[in-house]
Amino acid sequence: MRPVLYGDVTAAARAMLAAEPGQRARLLLRMLAEAEAADAHRRATGRVHPLWGTGSLMSAALAYPVAPEPCLDDRDYAACMAQVFDALVARAG
Repeated sequence: MRPVLYGDVTAAARAMLAAEPGQRARLLLRMLAEAEAADAHRRATGRVHPLWGTGSLMSAALAYPVAPEPCLDDRDYAACMAQVFDALVARAG
């Protein structure tokens, strides 16, 4: 997966917010795996993946419906953002 920037986190959190609460953790894992696969495809072929994009988390997330971005004090959005950050910390460790 390409280096993660703020926009990647917000795109993933917005995709999670658009999903049913019980499906959010699974969706996050799927988006991370798809970003990894897309980045491997991009490195191997020199082309973006046809479904998951450039290998960024944002391009994988934007393959799904996304909610409009709420304010950061929105409880559900903040929880989605926290899940994304937790997953990124776990992957780095």
